[in-house]
Amino acid sequence: MKKLKVVSSVLMVAFLLILSACGTSKTGGDEKKTVRVVTDAAYAPFEYQDKGEVVGFDIDFIKAVAKEAGYNIKVEHVGWDPIFVEIKGKTADIAISSITITDKRKQTYDFSVPYFFSKNEILVPKGSAIKSAADLKGKVVAVQNGTTGQEAAEAILGENSKDLKKFENNNLAILELKKNGADAVVADNTVVEEYVRNNPNENFTVIEDDGAFEKEYYGLLFPKGSKLKADFDKAVKKVIDNGTYAKLFKQWLKKDPDIQILKDQQ
Repeated sequence: MKKLKVVSSVLMVAFLLILSACGTSKTGGDEKKTVRVVTDAAYAPFEYQDKGEVVGFDIDFIKAVAKEAGYNIKVEHVGWDPIFVEIKGKTADIAISSITITDKRKQTYDFSVPYFFSKNEILVPKGSAIKSAADLKGKVVAVQNGTTGQEAAEAILGENSKDLKKFENNNLAILELKKNGADAVVADNTVVEEYVRNNPNENFTVIEDDGAFEKEYYGLLFPKGSKLKADFDKAVKKVIDNGTYAKLFKQWLKKDPDIQILKDQQ
């Protein structure tokens, strides 16, 4: 009898544990998973810091995409190079930082479907003799290290050119131009155009050369084999289709996006 009571007690405890476990599982299933998103918040208007908060087009966009995908996010500014270290090491789940999708990067990382069309342009003082990419030869050019802007400049000046100055971010590259330490800056069109628009008294202008610079597309960056990619791919497309993307684009970039060029790439 005592043995039977003990067995009954054990069965009752086990049954309660099973019920408890089922309840925990259900609660966990209802709760949104929080993913860690890293960025380099020195790239206005896409991502920058305002009173200690990371803001910008990319930040509002990833918030909208995460909501659509059913996830919470925690965005952290870590710097440009650390973005790739953290994603490769899987200490972060996603990176968003105006990251161009390239074949070289795709060997190490996964990308979402494209969410932004871009191209490199040249920032110079008004009155500069530089009128095209070819005119950069023999000139000192400042770029952000590890970017397609650097690659574009290297294609013209040479990979180890003494005339190429590399900086941690574009803010420092532009500062070098302002100090007359460089003749030009090569960077993404939206960044240099935004700088000229916000600083009209500094007498800078933007040079376009579509024949010299390739079209580029930004994507969300994931660790290789990430299970999040499928959910976020669907969410990116949904945010573009439902009008949220165009609304954010107009808010931050002051113009309407070319939605069709993105859909053609997807």
